Parts: sequence; C-alpha cells; structure tokens
Amino acid sequence: MKRVLGFAFLALAAFVAAGAVPGDESAMSKIFPYPTHVETLPNGLKVILVPMSSNGLVSYWSIVRTGSRDEFEPGHTGFAHFFEHMMFRGTERFPQEVYSQILTEMGADANAFTSADLTAYHLSVTSDDLERVMEIEADRFQNLAYAESVFETEAGAVYGEYRKNRMSPLFTIYEAIYEEAFKKHTYGHTTMGYERDIKAMPDMFDYSKSFFARYYRPDNVVLLVVGDIDVASTMASIRKHYGEWQPGYVAPEIPREPAQTAERRIEVSYAGQSLPFLWVGYKVDAFDPANRPRVAVDLLAELAFGETSEIHKKLVLDEQVVEFLAAGADPSRDPKLLDIYTRVKDPSKVDYVLAEIDRTVARYRETPPDGDRLADLRSRLKYAFLMNLDTPDHVASSLDRFVSATGGIEAVDELFLAYDSVTAEEVRAAAATYLSPERRTIAVLRGQK
Repeated sequence: MKRVLGFAFLALAAFVAAGAVPGDESAMSKIFPYPTHVETLPNGLKVILVPMSSNGLVSYWSIVRTGSRDEFEPGHTGFAHFFEHMMFRGTERFPQEVYSQILTEMGADANAFTSADLTAYHLSVTSDDLERVMEIEADRFQNLAYAESVFETEAGAVYGEYRKNRMSPLFTIYEAIYEEAFKKHTYGHTTMGYERDIKAMPDMFDYSKSFFARYYRPDNVVLLVVGDIDVASTMASIRKHYGEWQPGYVAPEIPREPAQTAERRIEVSYAGQSLPFLWVGYKVDAFDPANRPRVAVDLLAELAFGETSEIHKKLVLDEQVVEFLAAGADPSRDPKLLDIYTRVKDPSKVDYVLAEIDRTVARYRETPPDGDRLADLRSRLKYAFLMNLDTPDHVASSLDRFVSATGGIEAVDELFLAYDSVTAEEVRAAAATYLSPERRTIAVLRGQK
C-alpha cells in the first residue's frame, strides 16, 4: 500500500511542481504529470512511451483501433471480439502452449478486452522481460496462425459467452436500446455482435483471415508502454521487432446515422425473473475536447445524475426506490449516447422514476448548475484522474480511451483544460441542445413474474 500511495503522490507532486494550481489554465494544460515520447515508425506504427518510477514494473499495451464499430458488413458482426480470443492461439514460431509457458515463466499478467472502438491487449511485466515481451507480441500481431478446426472451436466458445451474457438483464437491455437507437450506424450492435451472426461464425473461416489482414496492421495499432523503461533502448527494440511489419490498413466505410427526429420507446422482455431496468439514451456528439458542448455533457451527466445529485439523493438514498442510478457518455469516435440507467425496486414505480429523470432534465435545460458544485466537480475529476496514476497499468488504462478515440494522448491535457473552463451556462446550453425528447430512446426491461 505504501508503494502504491507513493506513486499517486508522485503524480500529484509532479503536477504541483509544474506550477499547477486549481483554476490556472496554463497549469491545467499540463495535467498529465509524466514525460512522454511519441514516435511513428515508417510503417505507421505509433509508439507512446511513458517512463515513470515503478520499481521495475512495465505495462505493455497493444491497442488496435478496431472494435465492433468497424464491423460494417452485414452478417459479419462480432469479429473484433472474436480476435480478442484468437490472438492467444499462437503462431508457428510461438504456438499457444509455448506462448503461455513463456508468460508463466515471466510471471506476467496478460489479458485483453474489446469495446466499440478498440481491441486492447495488455501485459504487466518486469523491465527485465520487456525485450522478450516485444519479441512474442510482435510475432503474434504479424504472424497469427490457426487451423480451421481451431477457429470453429473458438467460434463455438464465443457463442457460449454470448449466451452467458444474455442471461444478464443489464446486458439484455443494453443490447436492445442500442439496436433501437442506431438504425444505420454500427453502434447498433454490441461488442459481442448480433446473435444470428455469432451462430453463423463457424462457417466464416476465410472471412476471419481477411478481417485480420485488414485491421491488424501497424498503421491501425498504437503501442503504449508505461513504466521503468529507457526511451532510447525501448525504441531500438521496437524498431527491431516491429519495423518489418507491413502496413495496409484501409478504414471501414461506417454508415452515418441519420438524425433522430422523434422519441423512441421499447419494452424489453427478459426470459427470467428480474426487477425492471429503465434506460434513457440521448444522442450526443463524438468525443472531441475542442467541442465544448460535448465536453459539457460529461460535467452535465455527473452534476445531474451523479452521486452528489439531487435525484440520486432522492431516489437512491431517501426514498430507496432504485438500486442504483448511473449516467455517462463514452469517449466514442462517432456520435453515440449519453446513457442514464437504473434498476427500479418496485415495478409499479417505473413511470415515477422516469418522471423524476424528466424533471431533472427539464431543470438543467432551463437553469445553469450551481457554480460551487461545478467547481467542486472540476476539482474531483482532476484529482481522481491524478490519484489513479499510481502504477504503470493504471496509467495505461487511464489513457487507452483517449488513444482509441483520437489516436494519441494529447487529448488528456486538452480535455481537462476544457473541463476547467466550461461555464455553468455552457452546461445548461448543452442540456438544452442534447437532452431534447426527439434525441432520446427509452427502454424498459421487465422480467417474468
């Protein structure tokens, strides 16, 4: 615990040493406290190095800027998530069992995840093993190999994972509301993909090869290496292991979602017992720190529906009619949703809870938030971000969303500078712009009685 707290305070100390004081915009432009080295190889591979004192620990992230958003071809959803699985199947040089044995001998922690906008592979290792990690990671990204029988087996496992997720009422309503909200854009399907496509996946071996060849290219990948590293030697190793990787990424033709002109409402049936879930999604712009109304949405979500909000106090704490209340907008590459969702304890109170959400929306559309609450929120966001920069892996996981949305980490400083300058009136204006009935989709999930 002492070492972890030490890293966090080092981050704060670096922030203060840079001359930062709350409310000082010039200081806020440098909120990220660690030095960075950014370099792009001739083949398009972008490398972001963040050296930091970490007692010999290194976090090694390979971020593929392809997620379920990129699955634009009808009948072929779910492949971004599928490759999260297949990338651990090995290569001719390092078959699966050899790859796993190497990681075990290192004591390395390896994992991966997929979202709408990226697929990320990450390892926590010691600096002594960094060269070896580059060797095996570069090999699997360039030379992944799997037989058709292995592909079919893994496709079956992915379908099993989907069925397991479908048992969750929260996943079920999430899947339903996004399919209703996005009629054209690929955000209409979840990271898992449509069930019909997952079921058909075992017959798509040839397509899987083309998907890998299209998206797993250096000009669509960002290497993020954080921890106890030397910049010069790390870059030399990266050039050695990744320099011959051939570019060839072609951006997918993502269909644009038409403007929504009327409110949409759906009832979602859940084949099991569950308390009702209520989900309200408002269309908002893509993530962009230069888009001040979109930046204000982040503040609006927390002020209106966060743990210090009036509605949270009323519904969660005082009346206890809902189990939780959550709200937020992903830092997405394309326009997406501001999601507001809750689980209602009393099935007869669903309309009442929706009315309370509507009342909150109406108040923020008409009246700017309290200036002191806004100032407190800015401070909390700033220091929560800094205090999470306590280990290499936490630093990397705090940056991946910026990499997926923008291709780099410059947006960190830009976003917090914008947070620090957005006014209460701009928050109200954002509510008036985005939280309008014609921009929203409402879903209610009910289980069997």
